[in-house]
Amino acid sequence: MTQYLVSIDLGTTNTVLAYAAPGSGKVELFEIEQLVAPGEVAGAALLPSARYHPAEGELAAGELQLPWPQSDAAGLERVAVGRLARTLGAQVPGRMVASAKSWLSHPGVDRMAPILPWGAEADVTKVSPVAASASYLGHLRSAWNARFPKHPLERQQIVLTIPASFDEGARALTLEAARMAGLPSLRLVEEPQAAFYDWLYRHRATLAAELAQTRLVLVADVGGGTTDFSLIKVELENNEPKLTRIGVGNHLILGGDNMDLALAHLAEQRLGRGDGKLSAARLAQLTQRCRVAKEELLAADAPPQATITLLGSGSRLIGGSRSMTLEREELQRIVVDGFFPLNSEREAAKRARGGIVEFGLPYASDPAITRHLVSFLQQHAAAAREALGLADDGNLPIPDTLLLNGGVFRAAALAQRLAEVLGAWRGAPLRVLHNQDPDVAVARGGVAYALARQGQAPAIGGGSPRSYYLLLDGERGPADVRQTQRAICILPRGTEPGREVRLTERSFALRLGRPVRFHIVSVTADAGRAPQAGELAELDSADFVRLPPISTVLRDSGDAAARKEIPVQLEAALSEVGTLEVHCVASETAQRWLLEFQLRQQDADDASDSADSGGDGDIPPPPRFNEALEKIDRIFGSRAQQVDSKEVRQLRTALENLLGSRERWETPLLRRLFDALLQRAKGRRRSAEHERVWLNLSGYCLRPGFGYTLDEWRIEQLWALFETGVQSHKDSQVCAEWWTLWRRVCGGLNAEAQLRLLDDFAFNLQADEHERGRRPIPLVNGSEEDMLRLGASLERIPSAYKAEIGNWMVQQLPAPDANDAKAEARTDAVYTRYLWALGRVGARQPFHGSAHDAAPTATVEEWLHTILALDWRKVEPAGFAAAHLARMTGDRLRDINDELRAEILRRLSAAGAPPGWPAMVREVVQLDQASEKRMLGEALPPGLKLLA
Repeated sequence: MTQYLVSIDLGTTNTVLAYAAPGSGKVELFEIEQLVAPGEVAGAALLPSARYHPAEGELAAGELQLPWPQSDAAGLERVAVGRLARTLGAQVPGRMVASAKSWLSHPGVDRMAPILPWGAEADVTKVSPVAASASYLGHLRSAWNARFPKHPLERQQIVLTIPASFDEGARALTLEAARMAGLPSLRLVEEPQAAFYDWLYRHRATLAAELAQTRLVLVADVGGGTTDFSLIKVELENNEPKLTRIGVGNHLILGGDNMDLALAHLAEQRLGRGDGKLSAARLAQLTQRCRVAKEELLAADAPPQATITLLGSGSRLIGGSRSMTLEREELQRIVVDGFFPLNSEREAAKRARGGIVEFGLPYASDPAITRHLVSFLQQHAAAAREALGLADDGNLPIPDTLLLNGGVFRAAALAQRLAEVLGAWRGAPLRVLHNQDPDVAVARGGVAYALARQGQAPAIGGGSPRSYYLLLDGERGPADVRQTQRAICILPRGTEPGREVRLTERSFALRLGRPVRFHIVSVTADAGRAPQAGELAELDSADFVRLPPISTVLRDSGDAAARKEIPVQLEAALSEVGTLEVHCVASETAQRWLLEFQLRQQDADDASDSADSGGDGDIPPPPRFNEALEKIDRIFGSRAQQVDSKEVRQLRTALENLLGSRERWETPLLRRLFDALLQRAKGRRRSAEHERVWLNLSGYCLRPGFGYTLDEWRIEQLWALFETGVQSHKDSQVCAEWWTLWRRVCGGLNAEAQLRLLDDFAFNLQADEHERGRRPIPLVNGSEEDMLRLGASLERIPSAYKAEIGNWMVQQLPAPDANDAKAEARTDAVYTRYLWALGRVGARQPFHGSAHDAAPTATVEEWLHTILALDWRKVEPAGFAAAHLARMTGDRLRDINDELRAEILRRLSAAGAPPGWPAMVREVVQLDQASEKRMLGEALPPGLKLLA
């Protein structure tokens, strides 16, 4: 059966489908049937990328009915997708999912977890960014199959467009969304390239004449959520243009959404009546209304002003509404000058600690697109000069031709401004290629790309826009410190899709049956010629993008239990789908193992927070390390040795005599010691002393449970011991060390394991005598202090559980008694324990958990009011706890209200708090070492740094 050529632009703001019928070269837009009002269906070329989750009884039965059977990819029975979703979302706050595409590239959260709508109330069903994206694709599939029942969409030749700057993680998640939508087979094409394909196809008959004076085309694609730049070189061969992509930009969450948000911040200030900031849900509602006003005032026939109205909530929906007027000149100053400044000095993008941060998304810290453009052109200066035929005179090379794409450039003022800026930098006007319709050009261009693959349209060459490297050194310091790292090129820039590149000159030793971890980075910055496969390079950490880690256990297909070491070579390719594939190939047997990226949030943490990514073998152990192993083996080894209890108790001291003070043991050494202890775990059961020492050292050497090569594997091995409990269950010190171990490493435990710990936490603190008589045998006793420290460290449990735990902790705080000095003194220890735990449970910025699991802000504000009733000069932990509960994140969902923040700052000042405490309340900062150590309960290993 001949296939349709189908292209889908899964946009941040709108989703579009274009196609060409079998045997036809005509590119058509698919009219997507969707709900436009309750019970009313109509077709449109644009499907707003939005979902609305109605409340029970909000819409009557049948008002969400579509012309096909309902089947939401996210699993909800009642949901509106498309235009009706956007309409309802502008009226009712907190129920609309928008900008799901931006979340796909946000490694700070679990993108497979149900977190959207961000900031929604507990009664609103949430979906993951991947599931939301799948629902838009699923809607297209259903609409297409209803119209072309004999040609199901899943059986056609499909192209799905993505931002050029999407890393391998975001690409893999996009493919997962397509699979969830029932579209398992498709090809990824980058959006700027697709936009240029559309222009090429529309001018294919006169292409040579159209590009006769062009040497370098800049494609600037600014959509709702992202900004993408690409450079395409034009050469004449046999009087026909030869097109080669020579550069793509890094990922920028910067686009129309940021402009809408800037306007919403202005509107919020003007609409305010002294009742503080809007909730995250109501700000999202106001942002949608600002988007409408922006589009109205930037239109060709724009009125001099527009009205922005924020409806009231609840029973005051109409009577509580507020309005403001936005002048056209004011909007142009904010949007045109703010996001597209003239930048005559050609300044690069500014690196700042924080920018506009809302709805949990890490927007670009510098909103000036023209400064980001300078950074991009600087990265690719050498290739641009070569394309333009310019000598290296130190000046920034400016392309001679510009193609604008993305919904932002529907506004003529913005299109004209960018062309004006580039012309001023160049000293002469650029040629601006006409984009017929920026909203649909990418979808149309995807079809043109498919036609080009069949030889029916002009094609763009260039292969992979990035070079990929395997890091050899890993990170030798904090990830936020600029550093140089050794790496080996595994796939050079320019490699064509489908071509496999094997590093035949480089062999690696691989141990089967043991975990192995690879860290791969991509580089778009241009330092001249493209590297060769297998070439060693020194990479500046500011120039590469770290991909999600690859962590796996490789096994022999003929002997799954084999643990032998074999020589292997790496083989990489840019797949036909458009993603990076890496294989390990056995040198002797040619057995192949596909290495797959890990995409859940914990793995992203491991990648970004790693103190060393190169593997234990990269760093030599201390000179007396083997003697230390002999000490461990003497105590816990399989061969029975006559060891008295004193020698067991003094093992830590013996290790420090050999290796130095344990506070100075760096992460590679700590993990080596843990591995030695884990291999000898059975020896811990020889006596209570053995068990105490093993638990203490193991937890210390594996803390905080993540952040170093193969920690996830180590945690899996350790967790397998949990259900067996302890042998010396009547020894209180053994029980205390047991819970200290799990508190130290719980950052590496997943949500399921942390919930299991929560069960024991609750039992130990709340079970009555009758229940304790029926306690499970493996359940280990825990003191109040042990349980408080453990429970406070469970950052991956749901926020509702944190609220419950925190409320219980607040109830345990003794009431202040100014008339009884002795009673007040007796409560100091209680305050210290419970206020520390409360500050950790309600922390606005988690250490290892996901932001969406933070304790509810309203609940945390109640805790702060309780803490404010204490005398902070006498109860020192009160200020420390309050500082963490009020810590600034920049995310409106998690941040406390401004009035309460001001009061916390006033009280911290009056109590003479250390400077770091008010600093974290006033602005977005990293914790100082003292605060971090106090909050975690102990210092992190040297060289390991947790990043917010």
